[in-house]
Amino acid sequence: MYRTVGVIELKSIAKGIEACDAALKSAGVRLISAHPSCPGKYEIVLTGDIADVTAAIEHVKNRFDGGIIDASLMGRIDEQVIAALFGSQNAEKKGSVGVLETFSSSAAIKAADLAVKTAKVAIYDLRVSRGMGGKGIVILTGDVADVTAAVEAGAAYAAESGLFHSQSVIPAPHADLWEQL
Repeated sequence: MYRTVGVIELKSIAKGIEACDAALKSAGVRLISAHPSCPGKYEIVLTGDIADVTAAIEHVKNRFDGGIIDASLMGRIDEQVIAALFGSQNAEKKGSVGVLETFSSSAAIKAADLAVKTAKVAIYDLRVSRGMGGKGIVILTGDVADVTAAVEAGAAYAAESGLFHSQSVIPAPHADLWEQL
């Protein structure tokens, strides 16, 4: 099971596509996503063993140095976060809902990791950048006390890194809201 995530954001879509190819060819990494994230930017999210993800990020940084906006390596990521990044989370539509909103994909991934390690919660959804102006959203479910603790932990991390936008905890979401999440 993969436990490391790397995120690379570039200033150019064309160079981002080229950098994605270079990253995938440089090491034994697996692509989670690669796409334009904001007007004129490109984001790459990789996973694999820590040595491979590190090598892929370093390769891209060395080759595309002037075009890198940000590059982040996150090790020991909870399996639930990796599954959510691949879109295969299985959280139920019950309990309370917590939402974390960050200004970057990396911050959302790390906030999600801290949240699930803080309390007994499930990731209902984890969305990074696409169609959100580069922001990240983490939606958690569980008992209200656990969701509150998890949201507070994730928000504290994002605030410390200067990438926090907003948070919410809804103790008993309306049935129609569940259908829209």
